[in-house]
Amino acid sequence: MKMPTHIVAVGGIVEDTKNNILLVKTQHGGWVFPGGQVEVGENLLDALVREVQEESGINIEIVNLIGVYSNTGVHKWYDGITDVPTKLMLDYVCKPTGGELTTSIETTEVRWIQKDQVLELITAPAIRERFQAYLKFKGDITYMDYVTHPDFVINKERMI
Repeated sequence: MKMPTHIVAVGGIVEDTKNNILLVKTQHGGWVFPGGQVEVGENLLDALVREVQEESGINIEIVNLIGVYSNTGVHKWYDGITDVPTKLMLDYVCKPTGGELTTSIETTEVRWIQKDQVLELITAPAIRERFQAYLKFKGDITYMDYVTHPDFVINKERMI
């Protein structure tokens, strides 16, 4: 039996006490909230703390899970050769606990943006949908199944 291959990733929507959201600008994805892949042997929460710190310089406390997302499409990476497999993403609300804004090898800019201006910067449809789920969050977890390539299509969405 061939074992399935999935990428597991985490995203952190970090909001400070002034209603600012932490955004990072990536080379390929434009403006996004920080996050990334969970490494082998790493748990989800440690991965998120690490990814936010690596990409932005900001230390966080994780407050709660707000969304579970499946990108069920397989597509080519930016190199046009490598297959990107199905991806499972979990988004969390976080609050900053310290650190200094800094870029990384993955980010070209890092900044705090007023919550009501975030969607002016985020252009990737999947990231926009996930941020909108955060804006609507009332305690239920959003589940969404979508594909991003060749076009963004939501296959299923519900609250769990």
